[in-house]
Amino acid sequence: MKKVSLEQELKGNAYPGRGIVIGRSKDGTKAVAGYFIMGRSQNSRNRVFVEEGEGIRTQAFDPSKLEDPSLIIYAPVRVLGNDTIVTNGDQTDTVYEGLEQGKTFEVSLRSREFEPDAPNYTPRISGVMHVENGTYGYQMSILKSNNGDPSQCNRYTFSYDNCVAGEGHFIHTYMHDGNPLPSFEGEPKLVDIPDDIDAFTELLWSSLNEDNKVSLFTRYIDIATGKYETRIVNKNK
Repeated sequence: MKKVSLEQELKGNAYPGRGIVIGRSKDGTKAVAGYFIMGRSQNSRNRVFVEEGEGIRTQAFDPSKLEDPSLIIYAPVRVLGNDTIVTNGDQTDTVYEGLEQGKTFEVSLRSREFEPDAPNYTPRISGVMHVENGTYGYQMSILKSNNGDPSQCNRYTFSYDNCVAGEGHFIHTYMHDGNPLPSFEGEPKLVDIPDDIDAFTELLWSSLNEDNKVSLFTRYIDIATGKYETRIVNKNK
């Protein structure tokens, strides 16, 4: 697969929607995750990321302006033992509960499909990182309508074991802006992952469209020890 520039992918797309980047730092020592949200409506833009336990949650920046919370208020990141779950909706909880019950990531998501937000039918994108005893692997998933037809849900799971240092994969909800918004197509994109969490955070945040970006989360997990560093950037302050 041809590697693409994460910076150029973001700068060249005014509305990728919500995005997940998972990979391994260039020096090979860190498991890396990034998650961002964007918004076109006042309701979508009225959000911030806040820490909750070992994960994060979205919440209304101005509660008085919150309209429909159903698809915008959720926990994008949760941690269960050696697993870090990152998703673009409340399926984070579905994966968490499934793993807790001994189900796989893929089987846990069998009970879910794309979001009920016609005519977009926004894909549900998810990832899980497993760091244990100095080993690291991750999986990514997309649940999407069949070319905009909600009568069928297409399910794709991608697994990455023995992750290559300095590489990661990027998946997002929309190909580009539009009405309706066109769903992501193809495999997660192969991208470079730097060693430094602040450089990674800055690359993502500065590359996102200024008008549409809302919040960003990044995390670097030490593969040897499990200790992690987190950054959160919110446009609303």
